[in-house]
Amino acid sequence: MLVYGDHAREVRPAEVLASLRERLLQVGVMPPGLGRHAALVGLLIEAGELAQGVLDADFAERHQDTLSPLHEACLAFPMALARAVRDSYRSGFSRYTPVPHEVLATLESQALPERVTIKVPEGYAYYALYPELYLEAASALQFLPRPPLVIGIRSIGTGLACVVAAAADSPVPPLTIRPGGHPFQRTLSLSPEFERELLARASEAHVAIVDEGPGMSGSSFGAVADFLEEHGVPRERLLFFPSHAGELGPAASERHRTRWAQARRYTADFDPEPLLSWVEDLTGSAYGPIVDVGGGGWRHKVFPDERAWPAVHIQQERRKYLVLAERGTFLLKFAGLGAHGERRLARARQLADASLAPPVEGLRHGFLVQRWLEGARPLPMSRGLERAELMTRVGAYLGFRARRFLAEPGRGASPAKLLEMARYNTAQVLGDGYAGALDVWASRLDRLSTEVRPVETDNKLHAWEWLLLTDGRLLKADAVDHHDAHDLVGCQDVAWDVVGAAVELGLDAAEQDILAEYVARASGRAVSPRLMDFYRPCYLAFQLGHHVMAASALEVLVPAEAARLRRAAEHYTTLLREHLDAPARPFEV
Repeated sequence: MLVYGDHAREVRPAEVLASLRERLLQVGVMPPGLGRHAALVGLLIEAGELAQGVLDADFAERHQDTLSPLHEACLAFPMALARAVRDSYRSGFSRYTPVPHEVLATLESQALPERVTIKVPEGYAYYALYPELYLEAASALQFLPRPPLVIGIRSIGTGLACVVAAAADSPVPPLTIRPGGHPFQRTLSLSPEFERELLARASEAHVAIVDEGPGMSGSSFGAVADFLEEHGVPRERLLFFPSHAGELGPAASERHRTRWAQARRYTADFDPEPLLSWVEDLTGSAYGPIVDVGGGGWRHKVFPDERAWPAVHIQQERRKYLVLAERGTFLLKFAGLGAHGERRLARARQLADASLAPPVEGLRHGFLVQRWLEGARPLPMSRGLERAELMTRVGAYLGFRARRFLAEPGRGASPAKLLEMARYNTAQVLGDGYAGALDVWASRLDRLSTEVRPVETDNKLHAWEWLLLTDGRLLKADAVDHHDAHDLVGCQDVAWDVVGAAVELGLDAAEQDILAEYVARASGRAVSPRLMDFYRPCYLAFQLGHHVMAASALEVLVPAEAARLRRAAEHYTTLLREHLDAPARPFEV
């Protein structure tokens, strides 16, 4: 199934460096505490992203990783920030180690590209992957006879390798490598100079290999380890720093699987208890332990009968916790580290100020703090809201997003990519005959593309995401980041959300058109009927693919959840088949 995708963005290195320099000065005068520490982590993340973008641009030009003053300067800056984060963390957020001026000045003096492509670091943005966890995992490296050679696998491994090197008290920054080729069979492409330096450093020292994952195959870790072993580095001197303690995925080779089972792996688990002190200024003192409601656990709180639980991909849900404290009950949800969380905080506040989403208390080192709305009930558990009123309120919400949350072109899948996904997923489940019915859209893609006005769409309009309050208000929960998730959809025209709301709220064709009219009134722009017609099979095929893949991933681990996911997939399959069987609305040229 086609479900996942990477959303990259272009930046100007000179502008990023100017921003980092200014914010570094601001951090230097901040008082000790979590706020300053979180700001340092944000700087580390952005410095690592910039290094990734610049070095990937150099790789694209040379078709290999090279060892050069540019490589050294790109890593020296995040390395200095990693030392500052290390010292702040180990001191309980009280110590600040200034970044030497010459480190940033040296990077600014390099011949940097005018523009580079930055990839979203998924762990920082979605999965509560804290650099501090790698500090914890790497603490044992201080007892090695000498600091290890540290190799970071780009993208996110760039900054994380600096953290591991700082934890090991390495006097030099790490090296960083971009494995290439097929996702399940990665290989390395190194310049002769890079290869000689890497092997010289690895000739006697341990080698720490750092990345997120492993994923389906672990082939990025495997490519680096294969290269080192083939050049005489003993397996027992290879140290792996993944983001989880699990095994390799089903697409791993037997060689990689055997080595991984025997390897020395270093991980640290996320501990939610410190969150209580992080948020205490917003919530007051907690009355008891923090309660984990992630991985679908929130359903216990809102659905009295487990048979009514909606299906969720529990492995991909953001971390969520409940805190019962002096000032009430609060929901803490991971919203992203650094700039990722700040953007989501701003969006959440805009929606709350417009009385369209739950109120927001603040952001504390990646976690959004919101009040838990006692008495609020999701739509499937509610009575008393007429369908006409429902369409009015949903239309006002979607119109607000379409007016206020405009997005840059390229932040989401193009119509061509959506059609490719829809056709592939449909063929996998319904066969080539049904998939072929989508080919009619191929000649219309250019016209459709001219009508797309991308916005930061909600992308998750399921009935249980709408909360009816005791005073009759309807609020949209979980509304800040699904356009920026780890899937291929991304930002779309508001017509995508109109279709999504119609599907998830059970609106018929006439009601969908009424909803589109409400959205047009609230946004000041008509919703394209052609885009709605195109988006409907795409939406259904995407949801079908998402639920099928989630069910497969959880089949052995959580059979009950996999069964719910399969039932949901069958629902979307039925809707997709019915749509493709029905006569199409004429396409106006």
